[in-house]
Amino acid sequence: KEKDFEKHIVDYLCSPASGYKEGNPEAYDRSHCLIPEELIAFLKDSQPTEYNKLETQYGSATVEKFCYNLSAEISRFGTLHVLRKGFTDRGAKFKLAYFKPASGMNPEHEALYGKNRFTVVRQLKYSKKDENKALDLGIFLNGIPIITLELKNSLTGQYVEDAIKQYKKDRDPRELLFQFRRCLVHFALSNEKAFMTTKLEGDKTTFLPFNLDTENPVNPNGHQTAYIWEDIFTKDNLLDLIQNYLHLQKITEKIFIEGKGVVEQTKEVLIFPRYHQLDCVKHVLNKVKEEGIGHSYLVQHSAGSGKSNSIAWLSHKLASLYRSESDKDRLFDSIIVVTDRKILDQQLQNTIKQFEQTDGVVRPIDENSKQLKDSLEKGKDIIISTLQKFSVIYQSMTELKGRKFAVIIDEAHSSQSGESSKHLKETLSLNLDEAEKEEAGVDDFDLDDEIEKEITLRGKQPHISYFAFTATPKNKTLELFGRQNPDGKFVAFHTYTMRQAIEEGFIKDVLTNYTTFKRYFKLIKSVEGDQQYEKKKAIMLLTSYVDLKPHAFDHKTRIILDHFMKSTFTAIQGKGRGMLVTKSRLHAVRFQLAFNKIMKELGLPLKSLVAFSGTVIDPDTGISYTENGMNQLPPKVSIQDVFKTPEYRILIAANKFQTGFDEPYLFTMYVDKKLGGVNAVQTLSRLNRIARGKTEPLVLDFVNEWEDIQEAFQDYYQITYLDEATEPNKLYTLRTQLEQFEVFTPQQIRDFATIFFNAKEPAEKLQPILDQCVKTFEKLDKDRKEEFRSLLQNYIRFYGFISQLVTFTDPELEQLYVFAKNLNKKLPKRELKLPYEIKDSVDLDSFRIQKTFEGVIPLTREDGKVHPIGSGTGKVAEEEYDYLSNIVKVLNEAYGTNLTEEDRVDIQGIKEKIEAHDALRSAMNSDNTRENIRYKFENVLDEILLDFVNTKLDLYKKLSDAQINAFLKQKWFDEYYRQRGM
Repeated sequence: KEKDFEKHIVDYLCSPASGYKEGNPEAYDRSHCLIPEELIAFLKDSQPTEYNKLETQYGSATVEKFCYNLSAEISRFGTLHVLRKGFTDRGAKFKLAYFKPASGMNPEHEALYGKNRFTVVRQLKYSKKDENKALDLGIFLNGIPIITLELKNSLTGQYVEDAIKQYKKDRDPRELLFQFRRCLVHFALSNEKAFMTTKLEGDKTTFLPFNLDTENPVNPNGHQTAYIWEDIFTKDNLLDLIQNYLHLQKITEKIFIEGKGVVEQTKEVLIFPRYHQLDCVKHVLNKVKEEGIGHSYLVQHSAGSGKSNSIAWLSHKLASLYRSESDKDRLFDSIIVVTDRKILDQQLQNTIKQFEQTDGVVRPIDENSKQLKDSLEKGKDIIISTLQKFSVIYQSMTELKGRKFAVIIDEAHSSQSGESSKHLKETLSLNLDEAEKEEAGVDDFDLDDEIEKEITLRGKQPHISYFAFTATPKNKTLELFGRQNPDGKFVAFHTYTMRQAIEEGFIKDVLTNYTTFKRYFKLIKSVEGDQQYEKKKAIMLLTSYVDLKPHAFDHKTRIILDHFMKSTFTAIQGKGRGMLVTKSRLHAVRFQLAFNKIMKELGLPLKSLVAFSGTVIDPDTGISYTENGMNQLPPKVSIQDVFKTPEYRILIAANKFQTGFDEPYLFTMYVDKKLGGVNAVQTLSRLNRIARGKTEPLVLDFVNEWEDIQEAFQDYYQITYLDEATEPNKLYTLRTQLEQFEVFTPQQIRDFATIFFNAKEPAEKLQPILDQCVKTFEKLDKDRKEEFRSLLQNYIRFYGFISQLVTFTDPELEQLYVFAKNLNKKLPKRELKLPYEIKDSVDLDSFRIQKTFEGVIPLTREDGKVHPIGSGTGKVAEEEYDYLSNIVKVLNEAYGTNLTEEDRVDIQGIKEKIEAHDALRSAMNSDNTRENIRYKFENVLDEILLDFVNTKLDLYKKLSDAQINAFLKQKWFDEYYRQRGM
C-alpha cells in the first residue's frame, strides 16, 4: 500500500546511518510554517549565548516571538536566504544552518556542522483552512521546511502522474507551506519515477523529471527511485545543495507587448539542479580529487541540458575545492571559463555572476585583453573570457609561476585544438622569467631548449585541468578531452543525450516533420561548337547558374510563402516564425528581393529580415547591398529584437544566426543550403527551443537528402565515440613524402629554426631561406606543386593536433612544423580558374521543384561513431574534362525529365483531352466535394495516359514515374479546379 512505501522511506531516513528524526505531525505550527521545538532545540544546542540574549528580552514569549519574526523574514526573503545568511532578532544573530567547511582545518566549525537537525514528518497536516488535508512527507532542516513529497505506489494502480495531478489540483499555492520560495522543492515520487518543481501554481505548474534517464533502470535491491532517499536526501548532500546549488535566478527575456513594443521582462526562478547536472558536477569533482591536476574531462550535454547552470556550479565548486580535508591550499588558484564566441556569451556570463555569493569572486572579461591580463596576475577566483583574448596577451605574461588553473571550455570544438589553444597554454605556463634564468645559470639561447619548451607548451600541462562542454563532440574534441574506455574508444566523461532531452521535453525533435524537395531543370546549349571544360567545375557553375536565375528564387519563394501562411503563420498561438538558410550572401539578397516583391503582390501581412555580413555587390546589376540598407531598421534596433514583433516573421540568413541563436517562436526552417555533420545538427537545432503552445517544428529542405540529415543527427543522438586513436607516427610518413620533393633541405630547416626560436635574431633573416625554397617550388610542374602544397598543409594540421596529445622527444618535427607554417604562407596563391564563360553557352529551358519526401526522419538508440583525424596523402585528383554537350546531358539526366519537343506536344494534347472530357465536366458541381472531384480527375488522367502504352511507350514510361505522375496530377488538378471557380 502507499503507506508501506511511505514507511519504507521514513525507516531508511531515520536509521542510524542516515541520522534523521521522525517528527510528530502535531508539532508542526501551521501559522508559522515551522516545527518550533526542533528550531529552538537547534538554536539552544548550537548558539546558546545568542539564545540567552534573546530570552533576556522576550522572556516567556521567546519561542512565539522568534517563530513569528522568523516566519515573516522567510516570507520576505525566502527560506534559501535565511538558511544561507542567518537571521537577526533584537540584536541576537543566529545561523539557521551550518554548512560543511571546504577544508577540515576548523574543528569547531566541524562540530557545529554536526548539530544540524533533520526531521521527516509523515502525513503532514499543513492547511489552516482544512485540518484534514495532509501531504505524504515533509522534510525539515532545523525546524524549517525544505522539501515536500507526494508518494504513489504503482502496486495500488497509482503512478507518478497522479502525484503531479495531486499537486496541481489539490495543493493550494496560497497555503503558507506551498508559497513560492518558502519550501525549496516539491517532489512527486513513485516506485519508478521522480519529478520535482520549485514553484506550485495550480495547473500552470511545471514539473521537471529527476530520473537517471528517461526511464530509471531496474534496481536489484528494491525501488527504482531509491536513489532519491538513499543519495539525494542524505544530510551531507542536502546541505551541499542548499549551500552551493540552489539559486534564486533572475531571468530576463525580451518579449513583444502590444502598445509597448519589444520590452525586457524579468522573472525570478528558484533553480534546483536536475539530476544529470548534479550527477555531472559531483562526478567531475570526485574524479579531480582522485586524479589531481593536469587531466581533461569532456562533458557531452545536449541542448536543453541547462549547460550554463552546470558550468556555473562547476566553476564555483572548483574555486573552493580541496583535494582532502587536511589540505590547507585550494586545488586551483583560478578558474578560467572560456567561450569560443568572439563576443562573450552574455547568458553564460550573467549565470555565473548570479551564482556568486561573495562579491568579487567572478570577473567577466568584457572589455579588452589588459583586463584579462590583470585578472590573471591578481589571481581572481573565476575569470570569464573569450579564447581570442589569450592570443593577444600570452607573450607578456610574467607573473603566473607556480599557479594552478582549471579551464572550463564552453562549446569545445576544433578551435581548442590549434594555435589558439597553444596561446592559452602559453599564457598560463610556468616558465622562468629572465632573472630566474640568470640565477639558475641558464644560457641566453639554446635551440634545443627553446624547441623543447614549444613542444611542452603545445602538449598537456601538469598545472592545467580542462573541463570541456559540447553537445556535438568532433573527433579532435573526443581525442583531446575524452577518455579511452576498456574497448579503446574515446568517450565523454559524462553525457546527457539529445534523445533524453527530447523524451523529457526540454527540446523539440526537429526531425519529426521533415519535407525535402528536389529541383528539376533542363539546359540547352545555346552556342555553336562544343568546347571542353573541366567537368566538376562546369557542373558546379551550371547548377549555381540555375539556382541564381530569377525563376528559381520566384518558385522557391512562392512555395515558402504558401507553406508559411498555411502552417507557420498560425502556429504557437499565431506567433510562429520562419527562417530561411541560404547558400551565400548573394542568395540571401536575391531571396529578400523576391520575398518583398511577392509578399506585396499577394498582399501578405508580413515583412522579412535579411542577415549577412559586409557588403554584397550583385554581379548582374552592379548594385551594392548591406544588411542595414535592406532591413531599414531604426538605429540601434537589432534583428533579434525586431524578429519578435508581429510583422517581422521571416528571417533570411547567410551563415549568421545558424549557431547560438535562441528564438523559442522559431517554428519552421526553410533550407536552401547543403548541410552536413555538426553543421546540420547545429543549424537545424535553432528550431528545438520550447515555448508554450509550440508543437513539433517543421523543416522544408530544397537541397539535402533526408538520409544525409539522418546520418548527421544519428552521430549525436546518443553517446558519441571515437573508434580509435590517431596514429602519431604518420607524421614521419608525411615528413618523408615532403622531403622527396627537394623543395627544402634539412640544413635550411635548421637555419630557419635557429633564427625563429631566438628572440634576439631579427625576423627579416628568415626571408632569404623561405625565398630560396619558393624558387625551388616554382620549378615543379602544376600537379607536383599541388601535391607538395597539400602535403605541407596536412603536416601543419596534423602536427598542430597530434602535438597536444603526445609530447614528442623529436625536436626535428617541431622545427619542420614552424618552418612549414611560414613556408605555406610564402607560397604563391593558387590560381583558381573557373570557366565562368560556360554560363553564356547555355540557356535554362525548364525548371520545376517537386516534393520527394515528407514525414519523420527516424533515429535509433545507437551510439554515434566518428573516425580519427587523417593525415592525408597529398595526392591531387586528376581533372576530368568533357564536352559541353555531354556536361549538359549529365545535368539534364540528373535534374531533369529529358522531355523532347515531340513529348511537349503530346503533353499539351493530354491537357486538351482533360479539358474536353465530358464525364469530368459533369463531376464539377457544387454538390460534389473537392476530394471526389480530384479522385475522378486522377482516374481520367490515368485513362488518357494508358492510351500511350501502344503508341508512345517512351513517353508513357516518363510520365508514369511516381514522382512525375504525382506532380502532374497535383499541378493540373489545381489549375483545372481553379479555372472553374470551384
